Amino acid sequence: MTSPSPHHARDILTPLEPSVARLLDRHLNTAQTWMPHTYVPWSAGRDFDGPLGGEPWRPEQSPLPPAVRDALLVNLLTEDNLPSYHFEIATRFGRDGAWGTWVHRWTAEEGRHADALRAYLHATRAVDPVELERCRMRQVAEGYSSDQPTVLHAIAYVTVQELATREAHRNAGAACGDPAGKLLASRIAADENLHMLFYRDLFADALELAPDAATVALADVVCGFQMPGTAIPGFQQRALRIASAGIYHLGVHREHVVLPLLRSLRVMTRTGLGPAGEAARDRLGRHLDTLRTTAERFRELYERMEAAAHADTRH
Repeated sequence: MTSPSPHHARDILTPLEPSVARLLDRHLNTAQTWMPHTYVPWSAGRDFDGPLGGEPWRPEQSPLPPAVRDALLVNLLTEDNLPSYHFEIATRFGRDGAWGTWVHRWTAEEGRHADALRAYLHATRAVDPVELERCRMRQVAEGYSSDQPTVLHAIAYVTVQELATREAHRNAGAACGDPAGKLLASRIAADENLHMLFYRDLFADALELAPDAATVALADVVCGFQMPGTAIPGFQQRALRIASAGIYHLGVHREHVVLPLLRSLRVMTRTGLGPAGEAARDRLGRHLDTLRTTAERFRELYERMEAAAHADTRH
């Protein structure tokens, strides 16, 4: 089969539309409707200072460890940029036919995440609400652009990003020590998993249609991957604290995001690739080695940081 040119969107969007329709039907038959308000512990809430004359937020009111606060704030602010994400995929994939139906359905489902997570953080006073709102305004005002060069790159990116987001929510919930927080994070992670399955299986069909171009796109995305929340104020410092707490770091990214996707898509064992596809696969192999080496180096750093912190508490 002749590979469609990756430079012409219609060359891949049109032949993939039957796959989109099939995977959309599967998704609609699998996805569970859930109500965000039922996951929020409203009884824990009380008025804040301001027009209602409530109590100002103070750090000691938060029941969560600092790294978990960072993780939930980053997760929420990432979800908050939904208008930009919708624009990105609607522009890439179109608003007609099966593609358009998926774009709007995905957006509607994603909208629940920020609503529920923000309500949880406010009700439990888990984070500074003033800082959260200021960060949200800056994040959404700046918007987000993926800058992916082709449709194949865009599909590859959302495949990786949805799985990474699933892990970020799931691990933050597991670390929070609050049953309500864990339940909400697990519910959001379940949505992200279904979205990942849609994109992953769609990308598998893209690999059959355009094996070399799709492999190149995947290698480009994986080797240069960044989460859409990297523009959040103080992201690097927050990311370091999140990583040192074991919530999300390069080891998690390699073992629970990149490797499972490559195995599922059979990228490293696929036959029939041309020179471009083979070169891209070689790049992926080298990147996996780099991720392992870097993750090990950072793990040693985190262990030294933890040992130093314990030593400080003993004095």
